[in-house]
Amino acid sequence: MNAENLLITEEMLARYYDLNKMKKEIEAEMNQLKSNFHAYMNQYAGPNKKGEIEEGSYKLLRQIRKSEKFNEKDTVARLEEMQLHDLIQVIKKPNEGKVNAAIELGLLGEQDLEGCKTTNYSAAIAVKKL
Repeated sequence: MNAENLLITEEMLARYYDLNKMKKEIEAEMNQLKSNFHAYMNQYAGPNKKGEIEEGSYKLLRQIRKSEKFNEKDTVARLEEMQLHDLIQVIKKPNEGKVNAAIELGLLGEQDLEGCKTTNYSAAIAVKKL
């Protein structure tokens, strides 16, 4: 796509602004409906239970996904108590706060870490009404 061939008009900006406003209103309404559906399912199917309801020509389905994760601090402490060090993962990573502080204090030069830093960019569009 060539920037020379692009044209931005006031109508395009107005349409984007209006659509973005409608999107926010739609998302707010959908979130309210979802909240109502979950409250209904909690009451009639039970909390954290899947459920299904038919109303007219529509069917409401609630699925429940379960995820479990070990509490890192407590699990590591327990495994160390049990002398199960092979089950503990040691991850080496730079302490960015300390590295940046060392650079600011002159203990480490930017050139010392050349090629070690990556920079990511993300673009965002905002259209505001004047």
